[in-house]
Amino acid sequence: MIPSGSICALATPFRATDDTLDLDACGRLIDWLLAGGTHALAVAGSTGEAAALDDAEYSALISFAVRHAAGRAPVLAGSGLSSTRATVARTRLAREAGADFALVAAPAYVRPTQEGMYRHFSEVAEQGGLPIMLYNVPTRTACDLLPETVARLATHGNILGIKEAVTDAVRMHALLALRREGFGVWSGDDPTALRALRAGADGVVSVAANVVPALFAALCEAASRGADAEATDLDARLRPLFALLGVEPNPIPVKWCLARLGFGEPHLRLPLLPLSAGHHAEAQRVLDALGLAAPAARLG
Repeated sequence: MIPSGSICALATPFRATDDTLDLDACGRLIDWLLAGGTHALAVAGSTGEAAALDDAEYSALISFAVRHAAGRAPVLAGSGLSSTRATVARTRLAREAGADFALVAAPAYVRPTQEGMYRHFSEVAEQGGLPIMLYNVPTRTACDLLPETVARLATHGNILGIKEAVTDAVRMHALLALRREGFGVWSGDDPTALRALRAGADGVVSVAANVVPALFAALCEAASRGADAEATDLDARLRPLFALLGVEPNPIPVKWCLARLGFGEPHLRLPLLPLSAGHHAEAQRVLDALGLAAPAARLG
């Protein structure tokens, strides 16, 4: 079963000089996350700019993350593409690279029917070679995996749960009704994560955890033991960061923050561009307020 609590949607560092993977920065970021209490790593998802990775880079990144984590936390590999055949192939690459699970987003752009999505995820679960976590994020994919379809998929033995990024509380409650042994529900939205955790979600696949792994893990832990006041205080402290990470499309702001903390450069692959200069001062204020102004090497 995929761990509960804080799962970080890992950003992928690239070198600005030659646009290649910066595995040194990636390794230091993984160490930062795990030292802060992150329970699992989601590698090569949307935060990891998976759409900009070729197959060789994808395999190299997953393999590196698995080797560097060295059993300290499981690795989920993002493998969702727009066609079922391509998704199966990429999931197999993730398996060969050593990933523990696949995080499979609904097929983007092609706008399948509910039956098409049911058959897509069933095929990936049966043919990809890894246990999978469904991922529903309609703002990126232009299709919405509805709870009725999730209910059908939840009976598949190789589908272990869903990451839900729809922020509506009604949607989360509909999915939580499907929880059972072997099928979990994770939030995919930092600003509503506490609400989802209090309602019974197993954890959060978080962008903010890149920047504040210890604080975000503490938020998840406080919610899990019913420490409402502590969880509320932590959530309030993180609110400015959540807002900052949404000022431009993910992962633009988070990569700027990570660069300020010493984890690589704020470089993204086109068509994504670095964070607009007009946001820099506020972004620095947010980091300062969280006590994150010092280089990462000096952070305790």
